[in-house]
Amino acid sequence: MDLASEELQFLSVPDILKESIAIPKQSPKTFYLITLTLIFPLSFAILAHSLFTHPIISQLQSDTPATAASDWSRLLSFQFFYLIFLFVLSLLSTAAVVFTVASLYTSKPVSFSSTVAAIPSVFRRLFITFLWIALLMVVYNIVFLVFLVLLIYAVDTQNVILFVFSILVVFVLFLGVHVYISALWHLASVVSVLEPVYGFAAMKKSYELLKGKTRIGFTIVFGYLAICGVINGLFGSIVVHGGDGYGVLMRIMVGGFLVGVLVIVNLIGLLVQSVFYYVCKSYHHQGIDKSALYDHLGGYLGEYVPLKSSIQMEDLDV
Repeated sequence: MDLASEELQFLSVPDILKESIAIPKQSPKTFYLITLTLIFPLSFAILAHSLFTHPIISQLQSDTPATAASDWSRLLSFQFFYLIFLFVLSLLSTAAVVFTVASLYTSKPVSFSSTVAAIPSVFRRLFITFLWIALLMVVYNIVFLVFLVLLIYAVDTQNVILFVFSILVVFVLFLGVHVYISALWHLASVVSVLEPVYGFAAMKKSYELLKGKTRIGFTIVFGYLAICGVINGLFGSIVVHGGDGYGVLMRIMVGGFLVGVLVIVNLIGLLVQSVFYYVCKSYHHQGIDKSALYDHLGGYLGEYVPLKSSIQMEDLDV
């Protein structure tokens, strides 16, 4: 990001992508190791999940009541540990990429070892922020489920007015609210790492930063979710459910290719959310003192006492 701070606000979505893709060139070894140790396992787990659950689900469909309990227990246990694994890798990947990008932005020496050393402190802050986002998602899912039930009821009763109303609300909730909450979460994650706030305070700050850049944030998140959806769909139809339509070698090759594509998409996605933070800060004319940010990042490595929560970066002189 060689642009001046005040110029970042004018970046469009293609410009943000261009800036994000160029970042790993500044420290290729560090990003290679982050990708290999964190983002690759995360991407592989996302796609391979269906490979393990599909046989269990198929078995459940042909189970007798006597054997169903065992398979349900196996499925729920697998889902539980999978979600924990996915959650931990997701936060670790976010912490590593955001910290590394910020270090490059402040010209702080970058290495994989320094990133790994900072992760424990960063992870705690991201975890607390995630808990608040998870609470918000619980409320969202309850509302979404209520209107989904209304939609099913409208179909059963052939109530046209209720059906149209329910389908519109479900559509708005999914494409509008869900994407917005995702954008809020991604931006709050960056705020949690780069500013002396986290949890609910990071969510509030993220909400303020999104103002005026909501359309770009929506486009970025919707594009990311759409691409991931296509990748998952292709993996499921060819690799998981391909059957005799595709040979074993073809399914392995396609599966490996799709995992590689998802790795790239996830890496770029994490880089984009970091760059988008600086774009939002620039748009709101909240200058970032690079020396203050440099010291703040050093706090994760024990180089100094971290900034107090009452200090806001936008109040510092550039």
